[in-house]
Amino acid sequence: MLIRPMNEQDKQSILEILYNTPEFNPMDLAVAIEVIDDYLQNPVDSGYNIMVAEIDSNIAGYICYGHNSMTVSTWEIYWIAVSHNLQGQGIGRQLMAEAEENIRKAGGKLIVLETSSTSLYDKTNRFYINLDYKIDCQIKDYYAPNDDMILYEKRIL
Repeated sequence: MLIRPMNEQDKQSILEILYNTPEFNPMDLAVAIEVIDDYLQNPVDSGYNIMVAEIDSNIAGYICYGHNSMTVSTWEIYWIAVSHNLQGQGIGRQLMAEAEENIRKAGGKLIVLETSSTSLYDKTNRFYINLDYKIDCQIKDYYAPNDDMILYEKRIL
């Protein structure tokens, strides 16, 4: 597997992954596409880093992360998605490891990410916990009634 920065030719494959990820609703998809477009228009100044996992010349997943510009050394994982038929093969784990290493090299000390508390996200929440992310807080009814926001953190050295 090759993990590399996203390019314009990857966009359609990433969109297919996003559209086939049941956790993402239409609002999520609109924001994800906007972020991808911002990155592709100006990768250096967009504030985003987008990496893709490529297997046999096919895009298997992607991760989007960036430095929170209002902080000294806090970074955020904004998006991660792996093709549904390839989940459970370590692709997401490798994407996270690559992002964490890049963040560490850039002087990052804290990584935060947020996700939903609904049962649709049970697998996602287990994934983050298995990668040693700790729940920092949970905000009730954040996204919608009975859909809390769970904020995770991981301190890196």
